[in-house]
Amino acid sequence: MPRSGRASLRAAERAGVLGAVLLLTLLLAVPASAARAGPEDRCAVTDRRLVELSGLAVAADGGVWAMSDGGSRVALYRLDPDTCAVVETRTAALDPYDAEDLAIAPDGAFWVADTGDNDRVRDTVALLVLPPDGAPRLHRVTYPDGPHDAEALLIGADGVPVIVTKEVGGTAGVYRPTGPLAEPGPTPLMRAGSAGFPRSETRGGPIGALGAFTVTGGATSAGREVVGLRTYTDAWLYRVPPSGDLVAALQGTPLQVPLSDEPQGEALAFLPDGTLLSGSETRGPDRGRLRAVPGAVEATLAAAPAEPTAAPPPPATPPEPAPEWLPAAIGVGVAVLVLGLAAAAMALHGRRRSRV
Repeated sequence: MPRSGRASLRAAERAGVLGAVLLLTLLLAVPASAARAGPEDRCAVTDRRLVELSGLAVAADGGVWAMSDGGSRVALYRLDPDTCAVVETRTAALDPYDAEDLAIAPDGAFWVADTGDNDRVRDTVALLVLPPDGAPRLHRVTYPDGPHDAEALLIGADGVPVIVTKEVGGTAGVYRPTGPLAEPGPTPLMRAGSAGFPRSETRGGPIGALGAFTVTGGATSAGREVVGLRTYTDAWLYRVPPSGDLVAALQGTPLQVPLSDEPQGEALAFLPDGTLLSGSETRGPDRGRLRAVPGAVEATLAAAPAEPTAAPPPPATPPEPAPEWLPAAIGVGVAVLVLGLAAAAMALHGRRRSRV
């Protein structure tokens, strides 16, 4: 082969390699560690009042409480964790618009996230509080950047609620109040950060591959040292830093816990022994069920550093958008790869012809 042909071939090979490296770097990001053990089925949720199971929480005594996202009043149901039978009921004379998640604060109060807004038309959303004693409380809150649909509520050791939005296939927003909650309010929220996840091969849920990135529930462990967000397909568990800042925790590297084949998984909670519980709505003949992943908290603490590896964004500042050059860079990488492979093929074809 002439010298010019060899030079062209080497240039094409280098271009192809560089393009392939860039493409793989951009498209094949995976979590640093993942818990691959599948969840254990505990029981099927057959009670008609929990057909639309959307929230789970575990009290200090280990009692497992559940709620549905339907109805005209707040209704919480304590479940037998082995049979899913309802053994106790607690109600409040509050009429939620679209209740989506359940959490328990350090003082034992139940918090119901009336934050559902599929059509994004609500001027305010609400947090409904059922304290151990006394009358229920209503706190209305407002987003700083327009309506959002949200299905995840987190409460850390400081008792401050954190709402994580449901963005189908996108990056979730993380919001917390700008100050003490007024009654009934509204109290302004501020965008304190964001939450996104690596690619997942887990399958399940009602919306296909987009379900792997869509936040449908959240929970904190009994000791508040681990916080979890779930999608339709996985739970993502984060170690909470010593400061107790849940927003900072969500900037760390999560542990992946696959929750495959749930018909419409929207509930998450932790037992006092560190077991992760997940729950699903019923869809058609596929009944919702309660499932468990033993040792989830211990695995998270073992896998994650004591402090997040990435510094959290300033509390009141929205996260910076992706740089404008990123789509172009991806396009250039793909183009370089294709052109490099084509040039290599042409050079190789010319080399073969010269030998005939």
